[in-house]
Amino acid sequence: MQRKAVLGAVLLLFGVFLFLGQSINYSTGQLFAYFWPTLFVIPLGLFFHWMYFSLIGRNGVGLLIPGGILITAGFICQIAMLFNNWYYMWPGFILAPAVGLFEFYWFGYRNKWILLPVQILTVLSLLFFAIFTAGGLLSQLSGGQSAIGLLLIVAGAYLLVARQRRSVG
Repeated sequence: MQRKAVLGAVLLLFGVFLFLGQSINYSTGQLFAYFWPTLFVIPLGLFFHWMYFSLIGRNGVGLLIPGGILITAGFICQIAMLFNNWYYMWPGFILAPAVGLFEFYWFGYRNKWILLPVQILTVLSLLFFAIFTAGGLLSQLSGGQSAIGLLLIVAGAYLLVARQRRSVG
């Protein structure tokens, strides 16, 4: 069953790659260049998880930290490689240690102090994701400065109208 799931994920990923990048030369080197995270980083993270869940057990809970970091970083790198959007995806590297530490907390000894860096790193990562995604979207609109100006005009008008409605009613 696990082989079917892995093969299905690989085929799905390769199908998306073929569908989205139809003008790319598909040589062996090109496939390694695009799929190095799936070929090298994610399997190493899965290996750490396999060691914990199958072989070592609760005594090896520390294996989940590098496992979670490698899987998260591998997915971030794979998405960035496929869609060429490193500019938007780099905050995922801040999220990677948060995932590893959260797995350590969840499957480990439930020390509540581990959640503090998890929360800080997660909020920081989501904040950077939001800022860079919004900034990228606004800059892609024609005239990024005028788009920001238009956004500020709409927000200001909304605040004025919302304030008048509350004072009238």
